[in-house]
Amino acid sequence: MTRTLKETDREKTADRLLKSSANKFYDPDVDIDWDAPLVEGKTYILPERSSLYGTKLWDELTPEQRIELGKHEVASVATTGLWFEILLMQMLLKEVYDEDPTSSHAQFALTEIADECRHSTMFARMAARIGCPAYGPVPALRKFAKLMPTISYGPARYGAILVAEEVLDRLQREQMVDENVQPLVRMVNRIHVLEEARHVTFAREEVTRGMAELGKHEIAYQQFILALISYFVTRAFINPNVYKAVGIRPREGVEAALNNPHWRATIAWAGEKIMPFLRESGLVGLPGRYFWKKSFLMPEGK
Repeated sequence: MTRTLKETDREKTADRLLKSSANKFYDPDVDIDWDAPLVEGKTYILPERSSLYGTKLWDELTPEQRIELGKHEVASVATTGLWFEILLMQMLLKEVYDEDPTSSHAQFALTEIADECRHSTMFARMAARIGCPAYGPVPALRKFAKLMPTISYGPARYGAILVAEEVLDRLQREQMVDENVQPLVRMVNRIHVLEEARHVTFAREEVTRGMAELGKHEIAYQQFILALISYFVTRAFINPNVYKAVGIRPREGVEAALNNPHWRATIAWAGEKIMPFLRESGLVGLPGRYFWKKSFLMPEGK
């Protein structure tokens, strides 16, 4: 178990993050040139991060179709991220509702909500700019997720935030520095990475603090809920309808992706930073083991 954090530590961290937010932030409306032309021939994601990379379906695609698939996959990830950030904002508002608004902790939570509003708008504008629909999650998951702010609370709530943010963060860090990726996508990634670093620090400390206050039975519930949400997070990244863009039937594309060792390895790689922290914190346990494995964040044998 990680060290216990005191209430004074909570305020100190929040105060530091508030100062960082004031000094380092972007306004996507101003800092992104939305009218700049897209660069012909550049990819939207790294080819090896495509859900179909290495499959028979991938081998059958032309170079132009591979770029087109990547374009729709990045739009799916962005609009699914947008959906998750809306849920995140709801959860943070529930946290703030009963807190002292004069505290640095409450004020940083509100600052994070403001950041997420800008990110959501940025993701939506990027999808529209590259000519893709707002994929988001499949309808069944969208309905189920309405329960999330109710069934998740405490450490599992912040753990879910960390899984979504840190998995996406690792993918974005890799792509924001690769000059083969479209400049627009790289800039969107850069903005999100910079500002989410503060949110990750905030959430990690809340997990550590919250776990120290829980008993054995409550911890088991938190472990199960986090694993369940994490499963839906990783499965939601690629909407089945993206495959239609290159003439692949959605069901065929999904089956190929879920059985694709390269895609499974990509998800596991993207979770390499967050999973050790969640284990150390006590949020990964037997109650959620099935869903952790199905999420691909916990490779077989671990």
